[in-house]
This record gives sequence, structure tokens and C-alpha cells, in this order.
Amino acid sequence: MSLHTSNPRSAPRVVVLSGPTAVGKTTVVKRLRAAHPELWISVSTTTRPARPREVDGQHYHFVDDATFDRMVEQDAFLEWAVVHREARYGTPRAPVEAALAEGRSVLLEIDLQGARQVRETVPDALYVFLAPPSWEEMVRRLVGRGTESEAERERRLATAREELAAESEFDVTLVNTEVEEVCRKLVDLMSSPHLTHTSGSPSTRPEA
Repeated sequence: MSLHTSNPRSAPRVVVLSGPTAVGKTTVVKRLRAAHPELWISVSTTTRPARPREVDGQHYHFVDDATFDRMVEQDAFLEWAVVHREARYGTPRAPVEAALAEGRSVLLEIDLQGARQVRETVPDALYVFLAPPSWEEMVRRLVGRGTESEAERERRLATAREELAAESEFDVTLVNTEVEEVCRKLVDLMSSPHLTHTSGSPSTRPEA
């Protein structure tokens, strides 16, 4: 089926959430799932190992390289990419198509490469950039969570510089100063069928 949703008055909407590493995308999505179980949020597939307390099928679908290769060959991904020059991540296509067919709006939490790929398939989706309050705060969050080695942190920060430079490609920017406020705005975006990607306006970024 096509993922095109050209009539926002009758069709469910696709909202794509992206942003740099350690900006808090996972935290936002976790809070959304807990507070709004009625929302449909895609679960990505990845080849990276699970971190402590991550649950397969809830946080990610964890697979090996051979399984990921088969899924690529079968065109099972809406998008996929190598992230942070290491592991691969992808958005399974079938669950997204099924949710849209049921009339449910969909939230995709994906990286910049994935967002660019999805734009080719779903040009009328709403593209939301989650930005940190400042570069220093983003580095503090990355170091503070303690889930990456020093070498991996450096890789992620190098990627983050590229991702921050792409903010202008998105329709709306939400600055992640307060998770609850970001969640409220995302719920509004997912439940407002009359707001299209051409009428959304970026938020005003606070001074760093």
C-alpha cells in the first residue's frame, strides 16, 4: 500500500521525530508510550546489542547481521541506515502500513539518514527536529548516561554535529528543555489532522 497521506482531513498522519544523539528522543518516546498508549509508535530494528534494561520488542527489535540482511533483501524496511558509523537501524514497513490502514497516526523516531529516506516515500509527513537546549547540555547528557565507551562517544558527537546542521530540513523544531512539554506538543501534532507540513512553524530556540 502507499504511505502517501495527501488528504489530512480524512487520513491518519505520519510524524517523523529525529535529532542528534543524546538529545533525549528515547526518553521522550518512553514517556509518550507510558502516558498515551493510544498512540502508535514504531519500534525500530537494530543490529547493536541491547543495553542494560532494554527489552527486545519494546525498545528495539534486536537482530543479528544475517537477519538484518534478509530483511533488506525482502524490502521489509521503510528506511534503514548505518548509524554512528557502526550498527544498522531500520523501520519495519509492515507494522507502519497496518497502523495507517487502521486509521491510526504514526510516530517514527529515527535518525537523520532515515528521515531523509522516509521523505522520499512520505513527502507529506510532518518532520519534527528534536534539538538540545545547547551543545554543552547534549554532551553532558551523553557522558552522564554512561552507556558508551569514550571512542563511541566521540563517534556519536561527530555524527551529532552533522545532524544539528540539518535542522533546517525539518518542518518543526522542538527544543528538549522539558520532556513533558515536548510530549504534549508531539501529541498535539499527531492529533491535529489540519496541520500540514507547510503550515507548521519552527519553535523559537532559547539563547544558548
